[in-house]
This record gives sequence, C-alpha cells and structure tokens, in this order.
Amino acid sequence: MTSGPVFFYILMIGKYLALGSGQDVRCPLGFFPCGNVTKCLPQLLHCNGVDDCGNQADEDNCGDNNGWSLQLDKYFANYYKMSSPYPFKAETTECLVGSVPERCFCRGHELDCDAAHLPAVPSVSSNVTVMSLQWNFIRKLPPNGFKKYHRLQKLCLQHNQITSVSVSAFRGLRSLTKLYLSHNRITFLKPGVFEDLHRLEWLIIEDNHLSRISPLTFYGLNSLILLVLMDNALAHLPDKPLCKHMPRLHWLDFEGNHIHSLRNLTFISCSNLTVLVMRKNKISHLNENTFAHLQKLDELDLGSNKIENLPPHLFKDLRELSQLNISYNPIQKIQANQFDYLVKLKSLSLEGIEISNIQQRTFRPLVNLSHIYFKKFQYCGYAPHVRSCKPNTDGISSLEDLLANVIQRVFVWVVSAVTCFGNIFVICMRPYIRSENKLHAMSIISLCCINLAAFIIIIFSYGSMFYSVHQSTITATEIRNQVKKEMILAKRFFFIVFTDALCWIPIFILKFLSLLQVEIPGTITSWVVIFILPINSALNPILYTLTTRPFKEMIHQIWYNYRQRRSIDSKGSQKAPAPSFIWVEMWPTQEMPPDLRKPAAFTDPCEVSLISQSTRLNSDS
Repeated sequence: MTSGPVFFYILMIGKYLALGSGQDVRCPLGFFPCGNVTKCLPQLLHCNGVDDCGNQADEDNCGDNNGWSLQLDKYFANYYKMSSPYPFKAETTECLVGSVPERCFCRGHELDCDAAHLPAVPSVSSNVTVMSLQWNFIRKLPPNGFKKYHRLQKLCLQHNQITSVSVSAFRGLRSLTKLYLSHNRITFLKPGVFEDLHRLEWLIIEDNHLSRISPLTFYGLNSLILLVLMDNALAHLPDKPLCKHMPRLHWLDFEGNHIHSLRNLTFISCSNLTVLVMRKNKISHLNENTFAHLQKLDELDLGSNKIENLPPHLFKDLRELSQLNISYNPIQKIQANQFDYLVKLKSLSLEGIEISNIQQRTFRPLVNLSHIYFKKFQYCGYAPHVRSCKPNTDGISSLEDLLANVIQRVFVWVVSAVTCFGNIFVICMRPYIRSENKLHAMSIISLCCINLAAFIIIIFSYGSMFYSVHQSTITATEIRNQVKKEMILAKRFFFIVFTDALCWIPIFILKFLSLLQVEIPGTITSWVVIFILPINSALNPILYTLTTRPFKEMIHQIWYNYRQRRSIDSKGSQKAPAPSFIWVEMWPTQEMPPDLRKPAAFTDPCEVSLISQSTRLNSDS
C-alpha cells in the first residue's frame, strides 16, 4: 500500500535534483546553460531555430513573456474581442429577451445593438445579461438609465459620442463585472459615479478627454482588478491615495496622457498592484520613494517619457519586479548600483538611451535577467550573461560569428587574395603606363584603395575628365569623329562608376532598412561583407588593367620576344639586344602625339602601342 506513494516521492525528488543540478551549472561569460544538461552554449545560438542543446532548452522562452503579458493573454482575452461585431457567446441561439429594438440582435440573454444608429440607451427586458451598444450616437448617460438591469454583467459603450455621464447613470448595476467606455468624449467623472458597481472587475476608459481624477471617482469599486485610463488628457495624478477605494487593483494603465510628475502619496494604497504602465507621458522627475509601497509590482513601464535622472534607490523596494522598461528617455548616465535590488528581474528595456558610463558592474547583479534591449548592439558586450540581447546588429556590423559557414571561410581567403594581389599588381604596374591624361591614371590607382568618399571622388573625377576631353579636342571639322570618341570614353567611365556603385547599393539598402527598424538576419550580413563589399576592389585590377589593350599588347610582345629569342638561339646566331618598352594608356590613336605613334615601317598590328625606348628618347630630346 505504501510502495506507490514512496515511489512517487522518489521520482519527484529525483526530478527536483536533476533540475537543480542543471540550474547550478556555471557558464562562462557570453554562454548560457542548457537546462538540466551540464552544457553551455554561446549566446548567438539562443533561439536560432536549431536544437543545439539536444533538449530544446535553447529554443525555449524565445519570446519575452515576462511581466503580465502572458497573464494578459489568458485572463484578459475577452477584452480584445470586444471590437468584433458579435463579441458574446450565448448558451443558446434563441432570444430570451422580451423586446428587441430594430437593427439589434439577440442570442439568449445577450443583446447586440452595435451600429444600430441608436441616439440613446434602449429599453429592453430586465433579464438581459450582456448589452453591446458600440458604434452608435449616444451622447449622454442619463440618471438611472440602467437601473432595472440587475442581471447585467457586461456593458459595452465604445465608439459613441458620450460627453456627459450622470452621477447616478450606473445605479442598480450590482451584477456588472465589465464596463467599457472607450473612444468617447468624456471630460469628467463625478465622485461616486461607480458607487453601486461593487462587483466590477474591469473598467476601460481609453481614448477620452478626462483631464482630472480623484480617489472618490472610484468610490465603490471594491472588486476592481483592471483600470485602463490610457490616451486621456490627465496632466496630474492626485496627491492622495489613489487606490483607497480599489483595494484589489492589480493593473493600472496611464499610457498616453500628459502626466508631468509622480507624487509619493499617489500609490501609497496600491499595495496589490502588479502592473503599472506610465509610458508615453511627460514625466521628467521621480522621487526616490515614488514606488516604495508597490512591493508586489511585477511590471513597471516608464518608457517614452522625459526622465533625465534616476534616483539611486528608486527601485529598492521592487524586489518582485520581473519586467522594467525605461527606454526612450533622455537618461545620460545610469548608476552602477541602479539595479542591485532587482534580483528577480527577467526583462530590461533600455532602448533609445545613450549610456555614457555603461559598465558590466551595472548588470552583473541581475542574475535572472533573460532579455535585455539596448540602443546599440555594442552594449550587449556589457551584459554577456544575458541569454537574449537586442539589437543583434546595426544593419551591417554585429557580434555574431560572420564566418560560421565553411564556404564563407574559404571564400573570404579567396576574395582577400584576389583583392590584395590584384591591387598590388596594379599599383606596381601603373608607373609603366604612358598616359596623356594623368587624372585618369590617378583615378585608376585610387580605385585600388573602395570606400564611399572614393566613390564620390571618382564620379566627379571622371565627369571632369569627360568634360576636359570634350573641351580640348572638339573642332568644327572633326565633330562626327569626336562624338564617336566621346561615346567610347563615356561608356568606359560609366562602366567604371557603375561597377563601383553596384558594390555599395546593397550596403545602402541594408543601412536604410536598419534605420526603419527592420531586423536584418546575421547570415545576410555575413554574405554581404564577404562577397559584395570587397567585390569592386577585387575586380578593379581585372577590369581596368588586365583586360585593357596595352596590357594585352605587352603580353603579346613578351611572347613575341620569347619566340624570337628561341628562333635566334636555334640558328646559333648572337641575339641583338631587345629594345626596352613602355606601356601606353589605351586612348584613341588620334589623341596620341605624332612622335608617340608607331612608325609606318612597323607593320605588326599586335604592337601598335609598343614603342622602342630609343624612339622615345629621341622624341624627348
């Protein structure tokens, strides 16, 4: 009889010990443990779509579901369904409400009068349990307008034109659990307006014109759990205990108001609060004891405000906090011990903050931190123990291993070798080129060096060269020939600049996408860096030196001299000294001075641009 329970407890203890052994694994900085396996992996393998751990531990918790986001999906799921035309599920399709207004629908005890062009609250049977009056033309909620609906549990009044709410408008609604007043024009709620709503759990007053509230506004809301006042016109919160009449309040949302400061007494009675959202306000100052009484707080959102300084002990009482967002504030420095008390913090958002004094000491106490968000990907190096750090890249650079692929490792050497040796060859050979246009020769050499400044210089250089050639050689009798020559030059210049542009266009596109907050996969970055970025430097020698006519003629001359030498050696006669030569830039023959042109007696077409050194010396003299 006892063997079963004993065996069960042994299994439970074994499972506990196994889990504990995995969690006690100490990994080096930049690595994370693989659950219950004594194995550590680098951060870049977290959530990469591959089971690197072997037990899926590296693919767990990929989404940041810390704070109340997970509970929101489960507990408040119905809130997001209120915008549908038929937001309620009735137990029966038969209408059990006695009278139904025109253009309304009824299912069981639920009444749907959405978009029914109603100017006022309709009068229906008192047994209704759900009433949806969205998208109508209701302007006022008169006294005792819902008094007879003792069984009403959900009341939806979104997207009307309500400007006035009587202090006794909701009298008699003692069974109401959810009330939606969003997207109206309410400017003020009188104290005691919710006095009879003792069972109300959700109160949503989003997107109205409320400019002030007081603790008495919420008198009677003993069961309230969720209070949403986002996107209103609140400039100040009361300097009195806000939650005095809402002892069960868990979720408080003031996002998108005009609140300038938070006072010490505002949240003194909100001891059960677990989520506080203050993002997108105008808060510029925080007192050190502002959150001292929120000891159960699980999520705090202060993002997108005007906070410049954080008091050193601002978060000292928030030991249960798992998610903190202070992103997009003009904070310049963060104290080294700013987060020392947040031992349970799992998600930290610092996006949009330029941290001038960033250091590892700031994040080292956050041993449970699994997600962190910075402005720059370089900051991730200061939190190497965090499993997920964003951003991974700025669109071009990243902390990931760019050469993880074998093909990439091979080709980076190939491209590097071609680029280095090719450009060295061009730089060494260019002094032997006899060019009438020095600007062109200098531009070719500069190509061997492919950044953006050089690209711009090349555009203007070749443009000026084209213009110079056009101005210096055009004559009335040679217009047709000159146009033809200019077209040849223009095509060559265009090809040079175009190939240079092709190298940078993908880089510009990636940077533009990164500025639009588009996440660029690290694999794309690595292929761009290895193949696209250096391609122009690698091709320049081949395109502008090795494939030109003078180079081909030089190779042909070397081969011709070699054959001549062999022919002379085979006859046993003494070889005459071969004339030295120079390499002439490829320009149309009409542009070459007469003294550099080939003598008429020299008939070999493969040696058009090769001149004997003696001829050159004679012409110089």
